Amino acid sequence: MRADTRQLQRNQRWHGALQGLTSNLEKTEPLLVEGKLKRVVGTTLEAEGCSVPIGGYCRVATADGGWLETEVVGFAGDRTLLMPTGELRGVMPNARVVPSPGGGELLVGDQLQGRIIDASGRALDGRGPLNCTETRSIQSTPINPLSRNPIREPLDVGVKAINGMLTVGRGQRIGLFAGSGVGKSVLLGMMTKFTNADVIVVGLIGERGREVKEFVDSILGSEGMSRSVVIATPADHPPLMRLRGAWLATAVAEHFRDQGKNVLLLMDSLTRFAQAQREIALAVGEPPATKGYPPSVFARLPQLVERAGNGALGGGSITAFYTVLAEGDDQNDPIVDSARAILDGHIVLSRKLAEAGHYPAIDIEQSVSRVMNDIADKSHLDMVRFLRQNYGLYQQNRDLITIGAYQKGSDPRLDEAVRLWPKINRFLQQDVRESVGFDASLDSLFAIGGN
Repeated sequence: MRADTRQLQRNQRWHGALQGLTSNLEKTEPLLVEGKLKRVVGTTLEAEGCSVPIGGYCRVATADGGWLETEVVGFAGDRTLLMPTGELRGVMPNARVVPSPGGGELLVGDQLQGRIIDASGRALDGRGPLNCTETRSIQSTPINPLSRNPIREPLDVGVKAINGMLTVGRGQRIGLFAGSGVGKSVLLGMMTKFTNADVIVVGLIGERGREVKEFVDSILGSEGMSRSVVIATPADHPPLMRLRGAWLATAVAEHFRDQGKNVLLLMDSLTRFAQAQREIALAVGEPPATKGYPPSVFARLPQLVERAGNGALGGGSITAFYTVLAEGDDQNDPIVDSARAILDGHIVLSRKLAEAGHYPAIDIEQSVSRVMNDIADKSHLDMVRFLRQNYGLYQQNRDLITIGAYQKGSDPRLDEAVRLWPKINRFLQQDVRESVGFDASLDSLFAIGGN
């Protein structure tokens, strides 16, 4: 009996020691090992002997004694694949590759308001350091969907066609879909100036460099800029920085939302974000799946979009507008189709309307707000349905009406659509410099049904 007791005690001691060893192993930080640069293919760098996890950062020594910042994006055998955050000028064979701790954090604070920063969090406006003291990871986990505050409050965006026909809710995520040159950025600028929000976060991702200053000076202005944070990553930046710019803009919006503020997040564009991910994925050897887009692109889109929206009950909100470029005006483009599925609504801009001088060129028939039924009353919804029916009926018979082949009295419903058409057309148009509030938009909408 005594022998059995001693054996049991020994077993318990061994078990305790084993648990302690396991616990210590779990707490051990990963060992970061320096390596050498062995190969450069396009914008991808291959390092050998370097031990850094995916998402980690490394510095590569350059010929002038400086360092090139890179991020680990994959592995190929015993080689680590890196993507640069800047130009590859000065990189040499067998250059030192040194693991860099951190790199995935952003300095945040109220000091960001009124500032323009790049994808690395550095100031671009020449107004000195940001003086932020708090840090936040640019990658975060979306809020538990069951903990989110439901969308129940309409948001005034200052555009009567959207306020009346495609009512946006505070905390909604909506896309602006159009081909190039149809007016996505201008409409985005209108909503930037006219929307009621505590903080505006603008992500200019992969667009033309000249548009940054134009957006700040001409669209935001000094008044709008005072409550805005602009993250600019133009098209000439490496794909990793364009990708990072979108994550950073979302992280800044999350910071202000967590303070209980209502944030307007504007990202131009979601397509450039997807294209940056495609460049990275193809460079590291991921096979293309749909029209040249690898599967990781379609996994990244919801990871970005789902971070926007309402916060926890009683908290702030992020109402997000993402522009989506429909290449060749193709509404079945894979990025367009994927974005339409994951967003809470879409506003489609028509090139035909834009060419006819109709602004904003919103195609009412193809556009929808998926939360409108939850935030609009019955009379509002009935009026929207009435207008849509008459708009669609007129468009279906437009050619007959234009050439005079339709005779008045042949169809009472079409007669009504023809009578209302001038009012509908006026309601759907608005000057770029004009702001129409939510109540005024509803008054104009209900006036269409009057005599």
